[in-house]
Amino acid sequence: MTILPVEFEFLRKIVECDSAIVLDETKNYLIESRLVPIAKEAGLNGISELVNKLKIGGDKELRRQVIEAMTTNETSFFRDGEPFEVLQEEILPELIEKRKAKKELRIWCAAASTGQEPYSLCMLMRDNFPELLNWKIDFVATDINLEVLEQAKSGIYNSVEMKRGLTPEQVSRHFTQVGTSWQISEELRNMVQFKPLNLIQTWPNIGMFDFVFIRNVLIYFSLETKKEIIAKIRKVLQPDGYLFLGTAETTINIDPNFERRIFLRTSCYKMKRGPL
Repeated sequence: MTILPVEFEFLRKIVECDSAIVLDETKNYLIESRLVPIAKEAGLNGISELVNKLKIGGDKELRRQVIEAMTTNETSFFRDGEPFEVLQEEILPELIEKRKAKKELRIWCAAASTGQEPYSLCMLMRDNFPELLNWKIDFVATDINLEVLEQAKSGIYNSVEMKRGLTPEQVSRHFTQVGTSWQISEELRNMVQFKPLNLIQTWPNIGMFDFVFIRNVLIYFSLETKKEIIAKIRKVLQPDGYLFLGTAETTINIDPNFERRIFLRTSCYKMKRGPL
């Protein structure tokens, strides 16, 4: 099945409009593989009929499914490793010392996908910082994709997902087998508030955070969209807070208010002191 140039252009525009994800001509195969099943489920005969129905408008659910299908939900437990090591060895001890009077910590994991990243942070805190048991931990995890958020809320993972990033000790300590899958403990599930959020739309009042994980997301956006999102993050990050991006992402040439902090084999970002 070949997507006509006019069909690709229409799909490219609505995906960018609704999610800011930029698709180039090399993504034809991606559109076919992800949207043909949606067309069939809707009783449509391929991409052409799907495009025609979207052009007519009115079917918001179908449009949502198309947008969500084009988001990338690649994730794993303790992905990339080093950011979690830095949190454990450097950043969390620092923040715990600074926040010990109020005993409150606020965390935001944007683009949380199916939940492995926020649950990895929960495991790290529970296994290494018992003093946080008596703290108020406000942990928000968001994603544009409603389907992946449902899996994240359930905390249920198959055998393939469980083999990516977890040690046997972590599995035995934090998971219970349910049939052929595993479910993370109720305690850790209750630590996280999973909520839908579209990064390019107006954000609700989500408060201020001590550190923000928004990894492997900006690479899909235009430079202008990256600038807008980083500027919005700056407004919800505590002055001494930390921003974690993906290994291929940076604030350099995007937002001059941030400076890079290098730890071990990785880096994160803090706001510069004082006005520029």
